[in-house]
Amino acid sequence: MKFIPAVLLIGILSFSVSVYATDIPSRIEINYAVTTDIGEGEINEVMEIKHTDEGNSYSINSEAQATGIFKLLEPNRIMRHSEGIITEGGLKPTRAYEKRGKKAPSLAIFDWNNHTITLSHEKREVQEKLPKDTLDRLSLSYNFMFTPLPKHQVERHITNGHSLVLSRYAITKETLKTPIGKMKTIVLTRQEDKNSKLKRIVWLALNNHMLPVRIVSTEENGREIDKIVTGINISYKADQ
Repeated sequence: MKFIPAVLLIGILSFSVSVYATDIPSRIEINYAVTTDIGEGEINEVMEIKHTDEGNSYSINSEAQATGIFKLLEPNRIMRHSEGIITEGGLKPTRAYEKRGKKAPSLAIFDWNNHTITLSHEKREVQEKLPKDTLDRLSLSYNFMFTPLPKHQVERHITNGHSLVLSRYAITKETLKTPIGKMKTIVLTRQEDKNSKLKRIVWLALNNHMLPVRIVSTEENGREIDKIVTGINISYKADQ
C-alpha cells in the first residue's frame, strides 16, 4: 500500500494543479465498508488514469455488493462507471452509467461540443442542455484531485443518469477517524431544501490526493448509506 501526500495547499483549501500534475497517479484503488439501515456491504472503486501527449483521461469503476443478511434483501451488485478527460478545471465526463443487477443501466452521454447531455433511463431517453462543469455522482467524488476548491461553497450540476440537478455543497474541515487511521479532511455537505429527504456528505482526504474517504447519503428510495474507507492503494508508473 503506497501513500504519497498531495502538494501543500495554497491558501486554505486549494492547491496548484500545474505543480501537482507531475504527481498524478496512474491507478487508485479504494475499498469501503458500507453500513445501511438494513444491513452491511462493501464497495471497491478503481480509478485508472492514462497519461498521453494529448492529455490525461480517466475512468472510474465502482462495484457495490451487500454482505450477510443484507445480501438476501439486495442480492444484485450495483455497478457505477464514469469516464472522460482531465482538465485544469477538473474532471470532464463523457459517459457515465449506473447498473443494478440485470436491469438496463441509467446512462448519461455528455456532448461538450454541442452542449447537450443525453439521459437514458428505463427505456426513456431525453436530451437536455449541458451546463458548464456538469459531473456525474462518481466523478464528483474525485473531481477535486485536479482543481482547487472554493473556500466556503461549491456548486455543480450533477446527473445520476436519469435527472440533472444543480447541487450546492457547503465546505468545512474535520479530522476524521477511519479504520486506517485519522485523516484531516475537507467536508462537502449538500445543502438541501427543507422538505427534501435526500442527503449527501463527502469527506475528502487532505493529505491523500483529496480522495473520498467517507460518504454519507440518503437515496431517493429512502435508504441511508454510510461508506467509509478501509484501504487505499495508489500506483504510479511512467507514461506509455
